[in-house]
Amino acid sequence: MKIAYQHILKNLKEKPSIDEISEKLFQLGHEHEIFGNVFHMEFTPNRGDCLSVLGLCRDLSVFYKTELNYDIYKGQLSPLKIDFINNAEKSCPHISFLKIEIGENIKSYNKDLESYFSEMDIKKNNFFTDISNYVSYEIGHPTHCYDASKINSSIYIEKRKDTGIFKTLLDTELKLTGPNLVFYTEDEIINLAGIVGSKSTACSETTNSVLVECAYFNPEEIIGKSVKYDIQSEAAYKFERGVDPLSQEQVLRRFLKIVSEHTDILSVSYFSKNYSAYKYPSVDNNLREINKILGINLSVNEFEHYLESLNFKIDDKNITPPSYRSDIYSCNDIAEEIARIIGYDNIPRKEFQLPKKALSKKYNSEENIKNLLIDNGFYEVINNPFVPKSKSELMIKVDNPLDSNREYLRLDLKDSLVNNLLYNERRQQDSIKLFEISDIYLQIEGIQKKRILGIIASGRVGKNYEDFSKKININYLEKIFESVNLNIKSDIINISRDNLDTKLKTPIIYTELEFDEDSLNLRKYNQLNKPSTLFKRYVPISEYPSSSRDLSFAIKDFNQLKELERQLFNFEHELLKDLYIFDYYKNEDVQEIKIGFRFVIQSSKRTITDDDVANVMNDIIKLALKLNGITIPGLKI
Repeated sequence: MKIAYQHILKNLKEKPSIDEISEKLFQLGHEHEIFGNVFHMEFTPNRGDCLSVLGLCRDLSVFYKTELNYDIYKGQLSPLKIDFINNAEKSCPHISFLKIEIGENIKSYNKDLESYFSEMDIKKNNFFTDISNYVSYEIGHPTHCYDASKINSSIYIEKRKDTGIFKTLLDTELKLTGPNLVFYTEDEIINLAGIVGSKSTACSETTNSVLVECAYFNPEEIIGKSVKYDIQSEAAYKFERGVDPLSQEQVLRRFLKIVSEHTDILSVSYFSKNYSAYKYPSVDNNLREINKILGINLSVNEFEHYLESLNFKIDDKNITPPSYRSDIYSCNDIAEEIARIIGYDNIPRKEFQLPKKALSKKYNSEENIKNLLIDNGFYEVINNPFVPKSKSELMIKVDNPLDSNREYLRLDLKDSLVNNLLYNERRQQDSIKLFEISDIYLQIEGIQKKRILGIIASGRVGKNYEDFSKKININYLEKIFESVNLNIKSDIINISRDNLDTKLKTPIIYTELEFDEDSLNLRKYNQLNKPSTLFKRYVPISEYPSSSRDLSFAIKDFNQLKELERQLFNFEHELLKDLYIFDYYKNEDVQEIKIGFRFVIQSSKRTITDDDVANVMNDIIKLALKLNGITIPGLKI
């Protein structure tokens, strides 16, 4: 979501700099980046009210004096006679329509409207669609415009399960697979509700009679649809996070006002209906509890001032949020609002130590298992707990998933870890050792939860001279756990590669173990490798092929061995991705050490050439030969 700095500034009586506003937005919890004079916002799923200029300025009103009254059309609206049938009242409890007929001449866009397209670098469509997009940007409630001359029958909204082909106004064809909330006429579907309209009823440059729809849809009906049908829909982005169910008349009057500033209005009529009364959520007015949650001591006056600045209503017993704040349900939510205004950094800190007795056996066991695996070269992964298909009646299906392709909670970690392993193998990793610790959920007489450890491994035992030629097998994993007096031999399996998308033949070893009081209880494990205190930035794995080269060094002066290792391991080149010792031999008879290094060369931007490899290796050879008593057998200079 992009919001222009100057459009925010227009609503503030003070004129703070873009950096000052940025600082306040971060304090309020609105993550963003600045490109030029535009804020690129990142929003959490429950703050749909902030997906507009108005929404952000309402939040900023706790710091600045604001003017948030947009000019609206104040004339009388005659009743619109529309044959509209709502067969989905729970999914669409509030809806309004505005019909406008205009003259032929449309003026050039005024300063505000033109600024929207220029500042945001947005392509214009047609008069009515452009105004619809602008009002959504200003106020946060999307509208949809139909060419009224193309609708000649009743309009229905319904949650339909049948399939069909729907041609969108984006010139794409969607095969709808139910259930979907749709608007339709007697002839065709005219709108995938909250997502995208049809091409057959879309407005164009010649449209002079428009039917503007402004609705509230339950977010659950919209969530996941844009992903399912691969549509980039800003309207869906807002609807699935929740819009203000009581703002429809304001939105349509604002729409009408902008139309009136650009052309003659020949006629206008309005229809609105609430199929169920909106119920304001209410939270107990409990300042004592709020202070306890935050660890502060707010006065009543301070508390009420903060909430009133956010348009909350307060009486002796209850706190009522405005209709656009659908995310407020409890004292914890109220405490979060107060903390955002005060600023988390401004809340006094208190030292807190968890008593040692409070650490559960399960937690200690998990940490010990992690340390054991990490010391043996394993890497921890975290996978998505949702999967696309059900493998068992025990799996739990999510009623309204964020992604319709991930509707079920997984029963085990195996498939996820197999995918991790294959991903790494396709990127030429030849020693893969991974583990994951996660909760799984089963549907057995209610919902049961289990804590599971999954381990998968394949390839070389390690990248060192002792393990380079050894292959991972069941015995390897068994010995790791035997070292801490745990016998897991019966739980380890070989995964067949027959049905996997791979040409490799190396064994895949897997085990899955449940954490309980006894099975994985390591009373004590002395960690060998301490985690680095330095910040490590994530580096994506390259999609381009790598190339490896081996060099064997002969060392007469034993004192130079450590210096050679230091020089090579500290050598830096953008194409050198890895190096390790794969061979070591000390010949006592001739007093000579031979040590073999493997160098892995790869680019993250392109396929490397033979010349690239040669250049890196030449630099390494020159570096090594500067040391006294070191030669490279077989090297021709």
